[in-house]
Amino acid sequence: MEVNVNFTDKAKRDYLLIRSAIDHQDRNAYAELMANYRDSIYFMLLKMTNNKDDAEDLTIEAFGKAFKKLEQYTPDYAFSTWLFKIATNNCIDFIRRKKQNVYSLDKGFQDETGTEMAGRIASDVLDPEETMIKEQKINIMRGIVERLKPHYRILVELRYFKEYSYEEIADKLNLPLGTVKAKLFRARDLLYNILQTSEDRI
Repeated sequence: MEVNVNFTDKAKRDYLLIRSAIDHQDRNAYAELMANYRDSIYFMLLKMTNNKDDAEDLTIEAFGKAFKKLEQYTPDYAFSTWLFKIATNNCIDFIRRKKQNVYSLDKGFQDETGTEMAGRIASDVLDPEETMIKEQKINIMRGIVERLKPHYRILVELRYFKEYSYEEIADKLNLPLGTVKAKLFRARDLLYNILQTSEDRI
């Protein structure tokens, strides 16, 4: 597959890395692609979400989705264009989900007949059946996390069960911040693969 002749030197560099990643499963190529765009993707997502932790998580998700679909990439346009589109669409979906079922406390809304109604907030309290289902899902997820190697498992537990920030994890484990993010990226990839082959479904 020929690279686009209109590509910049940077785009050509990316294409060679992509070929190396796909053809030779070169982990260094994946790492270099991530290093080239991690900061710019993060700052774009930070502007969209205005939340550092959400931006960090969405950055990891964007690269995860891009790398899983890497064989679908075609050199009709630059890798950066393709990657930013994936990151943007994923972030828009995240924001949409976050806003779902959120109502203003001080503004009413109209029903289908145009009648003004008071704002209503859905209860945060789960009914007994929902509580049981939630607990079952947590137990299944904990069982799957237990299959990870210890150095991945502790990261996942701190981040997703105890809700530590990346900085807090780095401090607690005495690890560089970049190492924490890279290991969590790998851990999430491993969890995804386990979930895909597991008889349990979340």
